[in-house]
Amino acid sequence: MLNNPMEIISGVKEVKPMQPRSSDWYRTAWSLDCQQQFRTEETEQQVDFLVRTLPLTGGERILDLACGFGRHALALARRGYTVVGVDLTPAYIQAADLASRAEGFNATFQCMDIRDVGYYNEFDVVLSMADGAVGYLETDEENLKIFDAVARALKSGGKHFLDVCNAAHAERYFPKKWWEIGEHALALAQFEWVAQTHRMLYGGWNIPYNHPAGKPEINEGDPIRLYTVEELRDIYAKREMDVVSAFSTYDGKPATNRELQLLVVSQKHQ
Repeated sequence: MLNNPMEIISGVKEVKPMQPRSSDWYRTAWSLDCQQQFRTEETEQQVDFLVRTLPLTGGERILDLACGFGRHALALARRGYTVVGVDLTPAYIQAADLASRAEGFNATFQCMDIRDVGYYNEFDVVLSMADGAVGYLETDEENLKIFDAVARALKSGGKHFLDVCNAAHAERYFPKKWWEIGEHALALAQFEWVAQTHRMLYGGWNIPYNHPAGKPEINEGDPIRLYTVEELRDIYAKREMDVVSAFSTYDGKPATNRELQLLVVSQKHQ
């Protein structure tokens, strides 16, 4: 006979709050292991959404900030777009560059801090996918420099696509746990909220299928500054940009505080 659900719940130990990683956690947190994470399975769907929503016609020059190992940049290059990818992690840039050269894409990759990006009025579209490192930096002032780099890089009338977590959701629903089923692994996540700094603490654990599973240990969380739609409207307005649409899923569902994901399209003034 199955156990009573309440008996199971009563036997679960209380999970200790996560401790935040050091403020410069983002410099050393990444490896090519992420190529196996289930999120990579959604790349083509996400690029389809970009093409429909921005919309893209084929001739745009695109800058992908915090591009990781280049999954979105390479997917766009396969469709004929000219793409420049920037990331802080050397292994990511090396992997993306090798893939681009092997397939003969019109894509280039540069290893640098987003704050050091020096493009001016050169791109039709700037992407900040899978957070795009927005909110990762040590202070609010440093995080705003990412928006400065976006505004500088865009041509007049150019668009920024931002994929982040929604602060309004975090304020209401955190702490919480989450799990998602991928084709190759089960992804577990733990979310907590630090109201004083408007930062989410995120800890994750992947359990690959057909392998012995160890006990998940999520003791530390990445501290990430989150924003509401209203905050983003103000941030963009100060950089002569306007929010033109906001979604909560790559299926086009309108933005809502009930959803953690926040997708924002903004446009630079003509």
